[in-house]
Parts: sequence; C-alpha cells; structure tokens
Amino acid sequence: MSKFKALLVSEGAAGAFEQKLVERDTSELPPGELLIRVQYSSLNYKDALSASGNRGVTRNYPHTPGIDAAGVVAESSVAEFASGDEVIVTGYDLGMNTAGGFAQYIRVPAAWAIKRPQGLSLREAMVLGTAGLTAALCIDKLEQAGLNPDAGPVLVTGATGGVGSLAVALLSNLGYKVAASTGKAGQGEFLKGLGAQQIVERSELQAGTDKPMLKEQWAGAVDTVGGDILFNVVKSLQYGASVACCGLTAGVAFKGSVLPFILRGVNLLGVDSVELPLLVKAAMWDRLSVQWKLDNLGALAHEVGLEQLPEALRQILAGKLVGRVLVSLG
Repeated sequence: MSKFKALLVSEGAAGAFEQKLVERDTSELPPGELLIRVQYSSLNYKDALSASGNRGVTRNYPHTPGIDAAGVVAESSVAEFASGDEVIVTGYDLGMNTAGGFAQYIRVPAAWAIKRPQGLSLREAMVLGTAGLTAALCIDKLEQAGLNPDAGPVLVTGATGGVGSLAVALLSNLGYKVAASTGKAGQGEFLKGLGAQQIVERSELQAGTDKPMLKEQWAGAVDTVGGDILFNVVKSLQYGASVACCGLTAGVAFKGSVLPFILRGVNLLGVDSVELPLLVKAAMWDRLSVQWKLDNLGALAHEVGLEQLPEALRQILAGKLVGRVLVSLG
C-alpha cells in the first residue's frame, strides 16, 4: 500500500463544495486491473463542473476529479500491460464517478488505457489531453464529410479554450484558413500565434438569432460552445458544409429551423470523446503523435501543481482561462 496526494472535493455545510489537498492510500482506490502512477493530468471544463458539485457529472462525493491522466503502470493484473509501461487514460468514467487524474495514483480497468504513442511524451500527451483528442475528432469528422483546405475558411468558436485553441492549431497545421471566434478581448495575438488568419468577435456570431438563414461564410466549423451561437453557425455554413459540435459552454438548447438543412444541405456532426471505442481513440492518438503532431505544444499550456488547481478551477468556470492547463503530479 502506498500513500499519495490527491485533490478531494467534498460537500460541506449548506451544500457548499470545497476542494482540498489530502493524503490517501492506494487501498482506497476503486477496483481495476491497472494501478497507475500519474505524472501529468490536464484541466478541462468537465473537471471544473465535477469540482463544483455538478451532479450531472459526478453523483457522489467526496470525489477526486480529473478526466485525463498520463503515467506509468505500477501494478498490472493483465498480460497486455506490464509494470513500467507508459500509458494514457482519457474519458470513460475517469474523473466522473471514478477517482480521477488529479491525484498521484489512479486504478482503472485495462480497457480504458492505451500505451503512449512513441511520437508523444507523457507531458505532450496531457497538453493535448481530452481537449486535443476532441479537436482532432472534430477535424476528422469534417474531413470525412468532405472538408479540405481549398474549400474556404473554417470557423472555430470558443477558440481560446482548450478544445478551441487546439482546433485552431491543428487546422492551421493542416493548411486550413482558420477564423477564430472569441469573446476574450486582447487575445487576438495569441490566436494568430496558433495560426488563425481571421479573428471573429463573439458578438458577430450572436447577431441574427431571429433570422432563419444567414449569409454563407464558412466551409466548415468546429463549435465548442453550443446554444444560439451553434445555430447561427449552422445558418451561415456554405452549401453542403458541416459543423462539428462538441461543447456546451453557451448552453445546451438548440433552437432553430430545418431551413439550413433542406435549402443548403448542411450537416451538424456530433462528436464524443468519452465513450469512443478504445481502438478509435488509439488510432487518433497515433495520428496526433505523427501526421498531426504539433510543434508548438509548449505555447498552448502553462503548468500547475495540485496546490494551484483550486484557483485554476475557479478561473475556468469564470471563463478566464486561455489555452491549456497542464497539471504536474511529479
């Protein structure tokens, strides 16, 4: 049995939730074939929801969030993994109702883990994390639907967030002309540094919600926010174009008409990175480590330890974070 540090979220008086750094024992972890010594995790919006007591994400507390983890196998009861293997775990129930990556150890089913691709370090894998995997899945779906770099500008909403910033970087790296939308004043240079060629103010995408159709603009789009902005994007897609939808920070409601779909033949593509079959996840991680490998990953993230996590969680809920937050468990 080993002692380790973890961020624990507990429900206090009057229903308030508090986050504190605690010492736990590996014997307290849930069952699973793999015990993993976590080296890095990353911060996602879902982690902040879990850490603030959102029962739609996490049912029972006390709980350790963290839907991402990368580390070294300490114990394995299956032949597919051996002690010392470097692995990545993202999604499934990790950090939701299973103790997650904001801790120095996790115990998970072997069916949740993939071996680290040779082209990525564990640190690079967590700069990407669920956000990078989701961004890559969005682009892959768009390309399967016919998008190519010659088609025209591709819009990314919520572009300063984790998924958005990585989508901008990946699209630019693949030769697309990227339009990056943000509501954060003063982040234009950050987005241009990632490869965006056009900056779109969020207010521009919020105009025209009362109209059934808008001017054709985008050859494709990655939407990370949902709500009215998503349907305005649908209404402004070029004929036959598609938008990949993966987020809900602007709301879960989707209000609109069928007109863009039946008059312009556009497509709304849903993207999930949580319950995705492991073979599909592994194939996308391989692509992110070779063909789609980003050279500027370091520019996308700043690093924090467990002690700084509560403040980072507050900032992401307040919409103040830019880029990626890498969590070091070393």
